[in-house]
Amino acid sequence: MIQNLVRRTWPAVLVAAATAVACAFAVPADGAAPRSAAGAAAPAGRDPVHTDVLFIGAHPDDEFQSLATFARWRERNGRSTGVVTVTRGEGGGNAVGPEEGARLGLIRETEEREAVGLAGIDNVFYLDKPDFWYTLSAPLVSSVWNRVPEQPTDTLARIVRLLRATTPATVVTMDPRPFDQHGGHQEAARLAVEAFRLAGDPTAFPEQITDEGYRPWRPSRLLAQNWGFDGPVGPSCATARLTDPHTGLPVEGVWTGARSGSSGETFAQIERNAARRYLTQGLGSLPATVDTPPGQLPCEWFTVLARAGEPVPAPVRDQAGLRPLYAEFRDWTRRVEMPWLADDAQPDYPAAPATDAPALDRPPVVDGTAGPGEYPGPELPLRHWAGQDCAPADCSATARLSRHGDDLYVLVQVTDDRMGSALDALNDCKRHWRTDAVEIGIDPRGDSDDTSTTFKAGILPFTANGGGPCAERDADNHQGPAATTAPGLTVASRVTEPYRGYTVEARIPLSDLPAAVDPERMTANVLVYDSDTTDRTGGSRLAWSPFGSAQADPYTWGTVHLPGYTPAPGGPATAPRIPTEAARSQDSPASVAQSERLGVPLGAGPRLPG
Repeated sequence: MIQNLVRRTWPAVLVAAATAVACAFAVPADGAAPRSAAGAAAPAGRDPVHTDVLFIGAHPDDEFQSLATFARWRERNGRSTGVVTVTRGEGGGNAVGPEEGARLGLIRETEEREAVGLAGIDNVFYLDKPDFWYTLSAPLVSSVWNRVPEQPTDTLARIVRLLRATTPATVVTMDPRPFDQHGGHQEAARLAVEAFRLAGDPTAFPEQITDEGYRPWRPSRLLAQNWGFDGPVGPSCATARLTDPHTGLPVEGVWTGARSGSSGETFAQIERNAARRYLTQGLGSLPATVDTPPGQLPCEWFTVLARAGEPVPAPVRDQAGLRPLYAEFRDWTRRVEMPWLADDAQPDYPAAPATDAPALDRPPVVDGTAGPGEYPGPELPLRHWAGQDCAPADCSATARLSRHGDDLYVLVQVTDDRMGSALDALNDCKRHWRTDAVEIGIDPRGDSDDTSTTFKAGILPFTANGGGPCAERDADNHQGPAATTAPGLTVASRVTEPYRGYTVEARIPLSDLPAAVDPERMTANVLVYDSDTTDRTGGSRLAWSPFGSAQADPYTWGTVHLPGYTPAPGGPATAPRIPTEAARSQDSPASVAQSERLGVPLGAGPRLPG
C-alpha cells in the first residue's frame, strides 16, 4: 500500500553541529559561479585535502560512468572531485595477465589513478578493504570488510573521517538497492548514506574530533548514480524535471555531449579516453572514439537522495512477502530514515523452472558425450540472460541432468560460431566468465540468500596449447581450483573440429556440496558464457533460469528434484571460505605520496597525535 508522504528529520545535533563549521557548497547549475550556501563566493586557499565533490565507490572503475560529469563540473563550475575506493578490486577479473589478489589490486589502482586523472581528479583514497567474488549481498560484503578484529563499523568510521577531512559539499555514491547489482556497490552506497548523516554529528566517532583534530562536517547534497534510468538524450536532458519510477525521488542529469573548452572533445569522449585505461577489466576493448553525434548523447543520471543536508522525502510503498535479502534492506532504509528507497526493491520474480534428475542403474561415462540411456530426463533449454543477444547458430545451448547414487551428472551441449580465448589451464583456470565456459550452480537445500552457501563450478571446455578442460569453483562456499575445492568433481569436454561448439560433461558428488541435500527442494542453475573475442572479455550469456543476476541470485534458480534419493545423514553446513587478501596502501608509492602531500593517513586510518 501507499502510505502518507513521510518527512523525517535526521538527528538535531547534526544540524546544530553544522553551524559550527563552514557552510557546505552546493553544485550549481552549469555555467553558474561557485557560491556558498549564503551566496558568497567560495573562499580561496582552502586546505589542499578539500574537495567540492566526493565520490564513494567499492572498486576501481566504479566511478568511470560518472567521469564525464566530474570533468564537466570541474571545467564549467570549478568544482574539484575526490574519489573514495573501498577496495582495489582484488577479486575481479584480469583481462591482461594472470595476476590476482594484492598484485591485481595494485595494478587496478594504477589504472584508476590514470583514468580519473584524465577527468581532472588528483586524489583517490583507498580504504584497503578486501574485494572478493561477485555477490548480491550487502550484509555479506559488510561482514568481510569489517571482519574481526576490526569493529563492525570500521569501514563506516573511515568514510566519516574522510568526509570530515575533505569537507565536500556534494557526496556522490552508487545505488544502494539490492536487485541485480554487486553487493559491494550496495554496501558502498549504504556507507555513504550513513556517513553523510553522521559526519556532522560530534557524538558520532567522537575520538576523530577529540583525539585526531577533525571537525564535524555536514555535506549539503547526496546523489546516487542511476545507471538504469532511461531518460531523454541531447542537451535538454540536463534541464528535464524527472522522477525515478521506483523510489519517487528526483533525478538530475548532466549532459555528456557538451565540449570541453580546453580539449574541444565532448565530455563523453573524455570519459571514453579514461575508461580505456581500465585494461584489466576489459574496457581497453571499447572503441577509441565516441561516434554518436553530440546532439544524441545522453545525460549521466543521478538520483537526489538529500538536499541541504536533509533527506528528500517521497511516498513509501510497503511490499508484502519480502525475501530475507530484501527484508533486511527495507529494515536498513528505515534505520537511516529513507524508507522510500525500499519501494519496489524486490522485483516480481517469475516462476522458476523445475525438472527431475532421473536415477540411473549405471553411472554415465564422463567423456563429453551422451551415451545411450545416460540422460533420459528432459532437455533443458538455456535462454538468453545477459550481454548481447545472439542467433542460435552463434550461441545456443541445452542441458540434461541425471543421478547415480550420490553423484549428480550434468551434460551441456553448446553451439558456438567463434572460439574465445584459450586460457592457461595451470595458471589461469579462474574467472571463467572471461571466455567460453559453462557454470553449474547448486543450492543443496534451496534456501540460500546468497551464493556463499552454494556450490558453483566454472568449467572451461578448452585451454591453451590444445589443452583439455579445466574446472574451478567461483563465488561460492569455497572458491578456488577444483583439485583442492571439489576433489570429487570430474569433467570432460568434446570440442568440434572445425569449431562449431562443444559439449561439457560433469560428475558432481553431492558430498562436495556445502550442506546435505534436500531432494525435494534442491535448486540449481546451468549457465553458458559465450565470448566471440580473444581479449578475455565476455559477450553473450545463457541460463536455464535467466532472470536478473542469474549466476549470483539463488532466488532465481530452478528446482531439481531427485526422485528416489535418500541422502546420507549430513553434518552442519560448511562455513564459507571467503578470500580476504587485500592490497595495502603502504605498498603503493602513489598512495604513500598522496598521504604525505595531504596529511590523510594511509587507508583513511586514525590520525596520530603530534
